[in-house]
Parts: sequence; C-alpha cells; structure tokens
Amino acid sequence: MLDRLPEYIDPLHLADKRGELKGRISLSNLDRLAEMLADDKGSVAFDLFFGREGRLAKIEGRIEADLELKCQNCLQAVEWPVNSEVKLGIVTSIDQANRLPEDYEPLLIEEEKVLLKNIIEDELLLVLPAFPKHQHACLIPNLGNSDADSVVNSEQSAPQNPFSILANLKKTGDL
Repeated sequence: MLDRLPEYIDPLHLADKRGELKGRISLSNLDRLAEMLADDKGSVAFDLFFGREGRLAKIEGRIEADLELKCQNCLQAVEWPVNSEVKLGIVTSIDQANRLPEDYEPLLIEEEKVLLKNIIEDELLLVLPAFPKHQHACLIPNLGNSDADSVVNSEQSAPQNPFSILANLKKTGDL
C-alpha cells in the first residue's frame, strides 16, 4: 500500500509491472457522485491489482464504501453499503472493447494517464441504484401522521371528471 496515492496513473504501465494500488479516497473528492449523496463524509476503500492475461491488460479488485444516498421518496438519507468486485479490461479502441471476455467491463484509455479517482467513481456509479429508496414505505418529508393520512386519503378519492359538465349539457340538450 502506498503512503500517498498518485492522482494520475498509467494503467498499461501498471499492468506490465503487475502493480497494486490499495488505499482510500475521500467521498468529498468524487464530484459526480456528490449529487446522489445525502452526506459526503467518509471514504471509499479500494484494492486494485493490475496485470496481464495474454494480450489483455486488466484491473481486478474490490471497492468498499458505506454511502448515504438521498431517498427518492422522502429525500432523507438511506444507508447504502457497497462491496463491489472490479473486473476491467484496459482497451484503447471500441474494437478491443467488443473483443473483451464477457465478465470484463471495458476501461477505454484515450490518453496515457488517467485520474485514479475517476476509475473508482465510475465503478461506484455503476453499482448504485437509479432510484435509491428506503426499505420501509416512507412518505413526503415533514408531514405528521395526520397530514400523511389526509394526503393518502385525498389521493384515494375518486378524481372529478373534467368532462362531467359536457355530459350534463348533453343530457339536458342545452348544446
């Protein structure tokens, strides 16, 4: 494990050297993930092994984090533990990506060096739910039980038909 993680890495060079990167990145450094988080305190732990399997340069490892996402029903915090396996094939073209083994996701490298935090953040974003929600039935925030019951009851009442006036006119013949 490095005392200080590099900001930029060369994945192909690390694969040739059979390198390993192990460490933590603060959640506050992951800009794209921030909008989904209720709280950006904490960090992401990762352990990545770089290597080659024949001509395939690859990254394998694990990413672990305890995230607090925003519930899409009540906008309160939802605890979401992440323990994800990483299997990336390092490619330089779409053609190479199409030839990857089925259990590998492509990591398209357009430049020699890439941001380490972007690889970690991409993997986190891929394993998160599109609409995180609590396991229990949560309602609109800041409503007491009586208000919540009235919201539920008003939603269950039959909606008024906007064409009911036309139906009455048709019956009376005042058209």
